[in-house]
Amino acid sequence: MPRAIRITRSHKLATAVLVAAGSVTAIAATGGQSDAQPAAAKTSIAAEKVAGVSTAKEAAAKKAAQETAAKKTAADAAAAEKAVAERKAAAEKAVADRKAEAKKSAEKARSEKQAANRSTERKAVAAPKQYKNNLDGWIRESLDIMKKKNIPGSYEGLHRNIMRESSGNPNAVNDWDINAQNGIPSKGLLQVIQPTFDAYHVNGTPKKLTDPVANITAAANYAADKYGSIDNVDSAY
Repeated sequence: MPRAIRITRSHKLATAVLVAAGSVTAIAATGGQSDAQPAAAKTSIAAEKVAGVSTAKEAAAKKAAQETAAKKTAADAAAAEKAVAERKAAAEKAVADRKAEAKKSAEKARSEKQAANRSTERKAVAAPKQYKNNLDGWIRESLDIMKKKNIPGSYEGLHRNIMRESSGNPNAVNDWDINAQNGIPSKGLLQVIQPTFDAYHVNGTPKKLTDPVANITAAANYAADKYGSIDNVDSAY
């Protein structure tokens, strides 16, 4: 049989020491766990704060980038609008310049035309129509005067009567008919007496009975009054 073990006082004290030591170890272990938990929590909070700061910075940077992009877009739009306005203004100016130039050219042309007209008028005044100093020239000059004075008659009517009355001699004098016997002989191309000439003289012609043009126009004026026209006269009148 096994021999019985005797537990002495020493044995009891040793056991008590061991039990106490185990308790202290357990307490120490528990205390260590309790101290570790607040540290971990603090570390987690710090990490969250860092993460929050980082996120805020990223958001701020993103907002700043968006604002910069918006400003650039607005600036580009403003620049494009300005360019369009400048092109439009340039086009309008070009049109206005062309109109002004056309107006200037038209005014210049009109001025030159007016100057030319005035020059022509001055020349016309300075250089009246010229007529030959012969029967043809006298008849043509008389017809122009008669036209202005509304006296009827044609080249043929004048020429026909002149050739019958004086044969085209502006100084012809009838010294044998009744007028001559009465002291007022017929004279000139159309053989007009002085009283008739004075009564039917046409203003603008010389007041001389034997002047070719004055004689013709006075006779035509008289014939128009008495016969309707010199063209209606075919004999002494």
